[in-house]
Order: sequence, then C-alpha cells, then structure tokens
Amino acid sequence: MRLKKGFVLREVCGEDVIMGEGLGAINFGKLLALNESAAWLWKQAQEMGDFTIEALAERLCDEYEVTREDALRDVAEIIGEWQKVNVVE
Repeated sequence: MRLKKGFVLREVCGEDVIMGEGLGAINFGKLLALNESAAWLWKQAQEMGDFTIEALAERLCDEYEVTREDALRDVAEIIGEWQKVNVVE
C-alpha cells in the first residue's frame, strides 16, 4: 500500500490536514483533519513509500507506549479512513 501522489500533509489554522494538490485538489475537494498520532503515521507512511499496516504498527509501538494489538487496531482504523477518502492505493 502507498499514499497516492498529489496528497500532502499541511498545517492549517493549527490543525494537521491532508489536502490535495494539483489534480488531487480538483478530485478531492476537501480537507481531512488528522490528530497528532494520525499525522505522525502519515509522515511515517510517506517516508516508507510502500507500507503495510503491520509495518506502521511496529513504528507506532517504537514511538509510543502502546501494545502491538492496540497499534494494529489503531493503524488499521486510520488506514481504513484513508481508504474511504481514497488517499491510499
């Protein structure tokens, strides 16, 4: 899985949001607000290029005090939200 080209993480009015640039902006037409950990995961996914839920969960465990089970559940939920708005492929 990977983040779709044309989508970026920006700070807007103190909030981290995913927004489209170029053609992504035309087709997306909205902002997706992220909490701190979701924004951190977006940055990790961007850094990794191709990623899996398991790989992101492992990074989450390394960064935050969270169990593997909780990390897997949380990452799967966030990725599911990103899939609903079509910002991952």
